[in-house]
Order: sequence, then structure tokens, then C-alpha cells
Amino acid sequence: MKILVIALSGIGDALMFTPALQKLREELPSAEIDALVMYKGVKDIYTGLPQFSNVIYFDFVGRPVPESIKFVLSLRNKYDATISVYPSNRKEYNIINRMIGAEKRFAVRYLHNDFFNLGFLNTSRIMENNSLHNVEENVGMAEMLVSKNFESIPPLQINLSKNDLAYADDFLKNNLIDKKDLVVGFHPGCSPLKNHEKRRWAPDKFSGLAKKLIENFGAKILIFGGGDEQILKEQICAGTNSPDAIPVNTSNLTNTAAVMKRCCLFISNDSSLMHVAAALKLNVVAIIGPTNVNYIYPWQTNYEIASINLDCSPCFYYSPKPLSCSRKDLKFKCVKELSVDHVFELAANQIRKEYPR
Repeated sequence: MKILVIALSGIGDALMFTPALQKLREELPSAEIDALVMYKGVKDIYTGLPQFSNVIYFDFVGRPVPESIKFVLSLRNKYDATISVYPSNRKEYNIINRMIGAEKRFAVRYLHNDFFNLGFLNTSRIMENNSLHNVEENVGMAEMLVSKNFESIPPLQINLSKNDLAYADDFLKNNLIDKKDLVVGFHPGCSPLKNHEKRRWAPDKFSGLAKKLIENFGAKILIFGGGDEQILKEQICAGTNSPDAIPVNTSNLTNTAAVMKRCCLFISNDSSLMHVAAALKLNVVAIIGPTNVNYIYPWQTNYEIASINLDCSPCFYYSPKPLSCSRKDLKFKCVKELSVDHVFELAANQIRKEYPR
């Protein structure tokens, strides 16, 4: 059997498919399971997973449409089944899936805008459930494919190479971080697509949090983010005004993950690195505003949710539409009014519990 996992929607979404991937490989040990991805970070993660036979990378965003169509047609009729990683409710993804032409096309029937986004082009679908985690939605599709209910669901999976670990060792040594240090990671960014930068906690609040962690626990603060978040990282370091706030700049996602592995606690917006932290089994404080926590809480790791729990939250659902806020008083109040003290207390509780001194 030949299966293609279509993981085009993002790094965090791709990571949240890895438990389903592990179950598929257990049930279908002789199957060829390939992945189609369009983000380099997803390629970095998936290439290191032994469950995949091949990882096919194509930059749909950066290539002309005719070239993209030609590429998709090169995959036509090569697979018995395809699985669209949840969430993938864009018509472009469904068209790509249909063009590839597998007889069985597994996907989710979305509660919002499903018909408009051509969900009917898929042949085998489970109904979206707002009470389930993304991992569980993916596992539901895998269960449908193998006609079996799984007794348990494994954790997220990310494998780090010897080169990744050596990179992290060099980084820590060069920044004078030793085994005794309490290291706290921050990810102050998130995807800016579809207005999702509105989910970000303010940089000055991250700076204020860093100051309190340094003053109260002598913490070393590692500030993570991609190349497009460089200014954001530097802004937080400048606001902290301490040599113990250190930006982390790497060339690929697995190098980033290897450095993250040293963190005793990871404090993050709702982002791909929050899910990387979960895959690494780090303690996490997740800053959540408009998103349904059921969808994206850090999977199978110790975590706290930092939220002010407004009556209007959650308001975000999976859709191609840009993120918006209907409040009349203060737009995105759920993020803007989350205080430094609130997040600090959650972080301090984690530190005191896990690292008593």
C-alpha cells in the first residue's frame, strides 16, 4: 500500500500528526508512507522520522502556479490513499489532494466553511469535533484508514541528530550556560499569516517577565524564533537589559529544538515551537488568547495555560478567514490584558515544583 501524508498547513500542525503516523506505521509495517510538505521546518522534522519512506518538499508559495500544477500532476495516481493533516480546510489543499488522484482521500469534515473550501472532494471523512485535540483528529483519520480503534495515542515525535546535539552543546558553551543554570525558553512569535500575529503577547511583557525570572530565580533566558522574528527577539533582549537574556539564532528547526532541549521551562505563544517543546517533553506555560485550548494544548507534557478566560473566548475556529475580534471595548483583549504577574506566577509554580532549591 502507498500512502501520502499531505502536510502543507504548518510546522505545528505537522508535528501534531506524528502520533497518528506512529500508529499507521505500527499497523502497516510494509506500507510506503510518504509526506508532501511545503515548509522547510516541516521537512527538517519529517526527514528525521523513520516512519516515513520519503519526504517530498515543494515550495508552493514561492513557485509560479503553472509550475506547481505540473509538480502536483507528477504525483498523480502514484498513491492508494492520501491523508490531509488536520487542519487543512483550504480549497487549495483539497484541490491538490484531488489532483493527486488517490482512490481514498482521508480528511476532516469541517464545521465551518467546509463546502466553500471544497471538502467534498475528499472521499473518507470524520466530523470535526471542537472538544478534541488536533492530535486526536489526526488519529481519527488514521483509525478510519486501517479500520481499527487505537487503544492509546503516543506523544509527539521529533528526532535530533548527533549534529543537532553537538550544535546545542557548542551554543550553550559559547553562551556560558552550564548544568547548574536554570534555563527558561521564550517564543514571543507565531505565524503572521491570516492576522495571527494578533495572538502574540506584547514584547515589553516578555521583557518584564524575563526580568522577574532573572531577579527571582537567577534564570538564563533563551529567546527563540525564526529569521523573520529577529527584530522581535532583539527588542525583548533590549527591554530586559541583562546579559542573561540571550537570543537564539539557528539555521534550521532541529538545531533550534536541540537548544530548546536544555530548557527547564518553555514559555510560548500559541505557536509551532510550543508544540516542539511538547515533543521534547519540556514543562510549558502556553499563552493562549482566541484559540480553543482543546485544539492545541501542549500534548502529553506538563503544562499550564496562561489565559484570562473571557466569556467571548475561544472565538477562533479553523478557516481560511483572517483572525478577527468582535469586541467593542478592546480588540484582542484576551491577549492584551494578560498580565506579567499572572504569567510569572504560573512559571514560578512550575519552577518551584520541578526544581526546588
